[in-house]
Amino acid sequence: MVELLVVLTLLSVLASMAVPSMTAMINTQRSTSLGNALLASLNLARNEAIKRNSRTVLCKSADGLSCTNSGGWQQGWIMFQDVNNNALLDAGEQVIHLQGAASQGLSLTGNTNVANYVSYSASGSAKLVSGAFQAGTFRLCLDPVVVGDVRQIILSSTGRARSKKGLASDCF
Repeated sequence: MVELLVVLTLLSVLASMAVPSMTAMINTQRSTSLGNALLASLNLARNEAIKRNSRTVLCKSADGLSCTNSGGWQQGWIMFQDVNNNALLDAGEQVIHLQGAASQGLSLTGNTNVANYVSYSASGSAKLVSGAFQAGTFRLCLDPVVVGDVRQIILSSTGRARSKKGLASDCF
């Protein structure tokens, strides 16, 4: 009986040490997955703009039907061919891709130039509605912030996007 109690105690101690590791692994996977989804969408939008020889926009969207200026990119986004170059999904503009909301506990925000939309010209370069080049950084953070899980997705003015590890201070 004493041996059984010792074994059960050891198992419970080992299990209590494994649970935080498993939670950290799952959170890292969720963060990586959302970062990869945004990176893939940026690349697809750029390719579609070149292929269609027309402006393509990626904008954050809570409902999948219209662009929004509130909240973060974790609420989801839509990609569409922007015929009238206003970075808004209007009647008759074709939706190319729709990304749903991320799971709770993730935050994905962009700095000023990429806070609401990313627009690609027919040449594949990122351009604001005004015609100026568009470059910026997205910050992907877990809530609460875990140092190893901060990611940055950087958009250059040529339209190329890349991912790198960020710092916990990037999330504040």
